[in-house]
Amino acid sequence: MPALFYKHQEYTWTFSKIKVNEEIYVTMSILNKKLFERLSHRGSSQEESRRSNIDSTPSIIVNYENNEEDIWMDEIDKKSISSEETSEAIMCHIRQRPMNQQQLWTKEEITLALSNLPAGEAAFATIPTLHGNILEKTLEELQNLHLREPQTIYRKTCTFTNGCVKKTILVSENNIATRATPTELLVKWPETCLLVACWLGHFEIVKVLLEKNVNIFCKDENGRTPVHLAACAAIVKILEELLSYGADPCEWDFNKKCTPLHCAAAVGNVACIKSLIKAKADVNAGFPGKTPLHYAVLSNAVDSAEVLLQAGAHPNNPQVYTETPLHVAASLGSVPCMKLLLSHGADVRVQLGTARSTPLHLAAEEGSAECTKLLVDAGASCEAKNFKGQTAMHLAALAQSLETLEVLINAGAKANVEDIDGRTPLHAAVAKSLRANELVKTLIQAGASVNKPDKFGYTPLHIAALNENSSTVMMLLSKGADITVRTKGGISALSFIIRRTPDILPRFVTRLDQAISLYDHELGDVDCELRLDFRPLVPGGKGETDLMLCLIEVGQGHILKHPLCESFLYLKWLRIRKFFLISLVFHSIFVILFTGYIAVTYLWSIDHLSKILFWPILSYTCILITKELFQIAHDVCSYVKRWENWLQWCVILTSCLVLINPINNWQHHIAALGILLIWIELMIVVGRFPMFGLYIQMFTQVAINFFKFLGAYICLIIGFSLGFCVLHKNYKSFANPLVGLLKTIIMMSGELEFEDVYFNDNTKVLYAGTSHLMLLSFVILVTVILTNLMVGLAVSDIQELRRCAGLDRLVRRAELVSYLEGMLFSKLLDYAPKNIMRTCRRGAMLLHPPYHCAIQIRPNDPREKRLPRDLVKAIYRLVCERKVRNTTGRSTFMQSVSVLESDYIKLNRLHSTNSSIEYNQQQLNELVTELKRCSYNITTHLDSIKNRVENIAKELDVPITC
Repeated sequence: MPALFYKHQEYTWTFSKIKVNEEIYVTMSILNKKLFERLSHRGSSQEESRRSNIDSTPSIIVNYENNEEDIWMDEIDKKSISSEETSEAIMCHIRQRPMNQQQLWTKEEITLALSNLPAGEAAFATIPTLHGNILEKTLEELQNLHLREPQTIYRKTCTFTNGCVKKTILVSENNIATRATPTELLVKWPETCLLVACWLGHFEIVKVLLEKNVNIFCKDENGRTPVHLAACAAIVKILEELLSYGADPCEWDFNKKCTPLHCAAAVGNVACIKSLIKAKADVNAGFPGKTPLHYAVLSNAVDSAEVLLQAGAHPNNPQVYTETPLHVAASLGSVPCMKLLLSHGADVRVQLGTARSTPLHLAAEEGSAECTKLLVDAGASCEAKNFKGQTAMHLAALAQSLETLEVLINAGAKANVEDIDGRTPLHAAVAKSLRANELVKTLIQAGASVNKPDKFGYTPLHIAALNENSSTVMMLLSKGADITVRTKGGISALSFIIRRTPDILPRFVTRLDQAISLYDHELGDVDCELRLDFRPLVPGGKGETDLMLCLIEVGQGHILKHPLCESFLYLKWLRIRKFFLISLVFHSIFVILFTGYIAVTYLWSIDHLSKILFWPILSYTCILITKELFQIAHDVCSYVKRWENWLQWCVILTSCLVLINPINNWQHHIAALGILLIWIELMIVVGRFPMFGLYIQMFTQVAINFFKFLGAYICLIIGFSLGFCVLHKNYKSFANPLVGLLKTIIMMSGELEFEDVYFNDNTKVLYAGTSHLMLLSFVILVTVILTNLMVGLAVSDIQELRRCAGLDRLVRRAELVSYLEGMLFSKLLDYAPKNIMRTCRRGAMLLHPPYHCAIQIRPNDPREKRLPRDLVKAIYRLVCERKVRNTTGRSTFMQSVSVLESDYIKLNRLHSTNSSIEYNQQQLNELVTELKRCSYNITTHLDSIKNRVENIAKELDVPITC
């Protein structure tokens, strides 16, 4: 829709200043009502009539946009990130460089503005048609006519009513112009025609109008003069003609946006620029803002920029944090413009706006390696940081530009430099997946740390997993990334990998398989050695069981059954079991002393023995309190989750209470409870050993299940107990409801006392019949059905526990080892005697990198005792399967494995330590039989080959000589 108002300097347009005919005043009320309807009706037809002219009009668009999207982790709370969230919501934030969109006017804007002038639409429709005879005739007629007096063709209204009146007049003028001849159009509206002719490049019309002294300083509603339009259209002939008639080459538009030289520089027309400079145009117009040199660089017009620089244009800006042409060239990646600017002394250190970006930042963000090299060679600092603390390395990594990154590394840029959030270029490189693998490889070769966390605890491995980039995750793992490292929120990298890139898990298991390899001799050899490399299980070089705990935490505990993991846990247990033995001895002594104290104090009342045992009990209690306080200080969150710790505090509390003198009656209750709890505590300690762990777990699970079912059926038991209290109130056992409930529970075990109740001479049955029926119902429903049901349900999980006993044993062992390891390496123990702590810690470590990280075993040697025989067999089978998989096809895979297993069994038999002659003779007989079978197979195959050769010879008529 055409614009309703014309923009110009402020003044009031009243009816007294407008010369209109009487007809307009009469119809004003009607026009005010139908104004928008008429305008909207004409808008579509006007737009269609302008499209043909717009398509043929030269473009003056200068695009200056940098919409590159960078995935980054800004303005979000990383501490609360869950691995269930998407990577876009957690860390993929679109960061755009705060650059204003730099462009002059589009051809649509100019065409629309000219169309809104008086008779503008008619001028656009008529002038393009003036050519040939029509043009000559029009020019001849125009020579003999006088043009209308110059008038202001742009106005600005301050009220809506005046605007409506003006628009009404404009519509009326356009209607008259539409019906006018070309000559009438040029005579009545010469300024409009001059502007339109300059824009459309109609030189003859421009020349004639200038000869008729048309106002050369006329402007459209935005303040564009004919010189502006000729420069925008890049029509040198018209521009020079205008300048020859005294047009001002330094004229600004109304918004002080540009001069004609800006327009010519934006188009990149060297001839127009030279003409304007020759006419004394200011080459630094707009300084210290956007100068013509800016727009020449924006258009990548090297020739135009060179002309401006030679004419005295300034390549630098004295105002700080202001955009310079060098910023523009770097942002666009324009190598020729950058070379030109640097050769004329452009400053490479200047920073832009609030982002504090240097040209090197912008070139790296653009991913222009050539521009980056030019800037580095010119002295740009690779360590300069923007307002986020990012260097050019960060931005090049975000742009996924390997070439730019290599230029910066060769220039000495640091690979581990951090931004304000503690992120390195490696964090930025894994934020996108386009060329992440190449960037990661280059950065690591340059010394980047793969396990460097940011201030939120996120390592490059976390970010790669969040972005679901499996190949990058595998590369980071192969370069030593720690899969167990945790964020500030306690989320491990493995947790992200399991949920975001689950395809990594089979590859991780493959890495475990590859860690078991053939070290020396062949598999069937008695001296065969297999190497177990445990380094994949300790990726971070910290706790040796951190990976095990992470696997259990994310529900992948079954991986612990891998032969490498199982071997590691077995050997690790052998290293630390001495500490558990010390704990067992400590608790055993304490239990013995506590039991003796309870016996001599509360049972036998032997005072002198009680005084002797008092101090040892008090000492052990203080040691226990110290141990528990140390565990609380080490990790209070984990401490409160373990029910064994609460049991320990109950033991400590009862121990303190029974030591109080003099002895009171209430202390007997505490003593009885305390001696029970301390023996239960000893049972828990014994259950930490592998040989007893399963049984203790079975007891614990059955007890938990039993009390669950008892809670479900307690209503039935309470009902019977109250019924017995009513029917047998003359018996002491049922005189009190609470005692009656206890008696009823005891009766569940089968202690019914039928004769004592119903055939007692001293006490008779008060309610015969009903009491008999009640007892019969109790026997059937509770003693027979409920008791057996509860026992059956409680022990139903035993078979499942036995089936999963192997995995549960490994899980418990991993948790125990990790718990003890955490205690030994706690920072609180750094203040303890160093020699003692060094000895204890070294005694708990299985691996001592970089040398002692693997062991060699001989699976065929009966003297190999370091690992259980079943585990050695599993390791041997794993190596056999991998060897067969690499050398044979899938069809013969299982058959070959069986043969290798058979060879393994035979070798074990052959090298058995049994010295029995009969046994040895049996082994030899089996070997002879096996050799005979192999010999028979070989003979059969040879006969088959011989027959085939004879058949082929017969077909070819070739004689066979034996």
